[in-house]
Amino acid sequence: MTRKPTHGLTAAQLDALCSHWPGVTRDTKWGVDSVFSVGGKMFAVMPSDGSEGGRLSCKVADDRFLELTDQPGIIPAPYLARAHWVSITEPQRFATAELEAFVLDAYTLVRAKLTKKLQAALGPLPTIRARQ
Repeated sequence: MTRKPTHGLTAAQLDALCSHWPGVTRDTKWGVDSVFSVGGKMFAVMPSDGSEGGRLSCKVADDRFLELTDQPGIIPAPYLARAHWVSITEPQRFATAELEAFVLDAYTLVRAKLTKKLQAALGPLPTIRARQ
C-alpha cells in the first residue's frame, strides 16, 4: 500500500480539496495558474503544471501576515501582499495538513467578505477531515 506524501501540496490535491466547497470556482489565469475563487473573489493560486516548485499563494488573516512571512519558505505574495496574501515558495517544508489549513482559512476569510445574503446561500463552512 502506498502512502500519500505528508508534506507539500500538489495542484491535484489542491483541486480535490477545494472543488467540493460551496461556491468555489476554478479557472486558469496568467498562463498556467489555477485560481480558486468564492463569490468571484480569489482565495488561492497555484501553478497547475507544478512549476515554480509548486508555489502556493493564498490570503491570510491580517494579524498573521508578518508572522508567516518571517518563516523560511514563505514570502509576501508579489502584487497581492498589500491585501495580505502570502506565497509559500517552498511548500515541501510544510505538512500537507498545515497547507490545507492555510487554504481553508483563506476560503473562510474571503467568504466572510461576501454579502450576508450570498454567505447564507452558500450554506455551512467546509471542514477538513483529519488524516489517519
